[in-house]
Amino acid sequence: MNSEKSQLQHLLFRAYRNRLRLLDEGKTALRLFNGFLEGDSRWVIELFGKTLVINDYIKDETYDPQEAREISDFYREWIPWLDSVLYKRRYAGQLEDKLGIIIHGNQLTTEIMETGIHYALNLTINQDSSFYLDTRYLRSWLLENMGGKTVLNTFAYTGSLGIAALAGGAEHVIQVDLNRRFLDLSKISCSLNNIPLEKMKFMVGDFYRAIGNLKKNQRLFDCVILDPPYFSSTGAGRVDLVNQSARLINKVKPLIAHQGWLVLVNNALFLSGQVFIEILEELCADRYMGIETIIPVPQDVIGYRDTIVSKQPTPEEPFNHSTKIVVLRIKRKDQKTVQERKRS
Repeated sequence: MNSEKSQLQHLLFRAYRNRLRLLDEGKTALRLFNGFLEGDSRWVIELFGKTLVINDYIKDETYDPQEAREISDFYREWIPWLDSVLYKRRYAGQLEDKLGIIIHGNQLTTEIMETGIHYALNLTINQDSSFYLDTRYLRSWLLENMGGKTVLNTFAYTGSLGIAALAGGAEHVIQVDLNRRFLDLSKISCSLNNIPLEKMKFMVGDFYRAIGNLKKNQRLFDCVILDPPYFSSTGAGRVDLVNQSARLINKVKPLIAHQGWLVLVNNALFLSGQVFIEILEELCADRYMGIETIIPVPQDVIGYRDTIVSKQPTPEEPFNHSTKIVVLRIKRKDQKTVQERKRS
């Protein structure tokens, strides 16, 4: 075994050993190796049920796929119940390589369970795996706090945050995204959890147009979730989480009922935690909005004390990761609630 391969195996096994207690055969969704912080920035390895997903961030078109197969062999030895291994090249020229090539087995996992809730997956629907591990604790928060509430989930993607709210007893959830194919996964998740489909509505289209229509109809929600990509642009507007976070917040704030919540997820790698907090504090200066809680990213997504060897590119404090998750409480001058809006 050459020294480079031996070193990578050492890094992978050290990370795996720290996560061993989290494994739950055939059900778990977790990150097994975060190479950006744990020693080899080429690789991010994740587990979805019985499928291992190897994410390769190499930018060199002369890559050697044998290395991914060797990584597959390591994990198949350590996790003997793995059914399949999917290999994704994030910077590949061919879409097929970005979406993933099966290099072991043939049956990819199509659902996982998290805190007792089932979530449908399509591991090759996009260059990521259709389910974000960094918002696990946010899903738990929604599960615990959305009983009887109305929820607007913007930039919903495959709708997992909305599903968590519904599983927690939310009265109604609107899922907003540009792509109906992504949203359709949430229908399967509803069925898996015996959630009536009539409790969920889709708005397929641009965020800015959707928000405009909801304002026009004077809609109010107990909770609005704002989890956008760090940058995107459409004919209706632009999303820029580094330079224009406040703009998005101000767009959705009028849709939130008195004593309701605004849930923010900002994954801008080069926006420091302190700068983001300062942006929020400035918005909270009028005392009609206040920071209620910061939700951490799970440790397996980041790495552990004895596995992390690199720092994140910008200081994350008071958060624990560049994905910054905050729950804000909203007050309205008119003190209008969802129930009052229904009666008017």
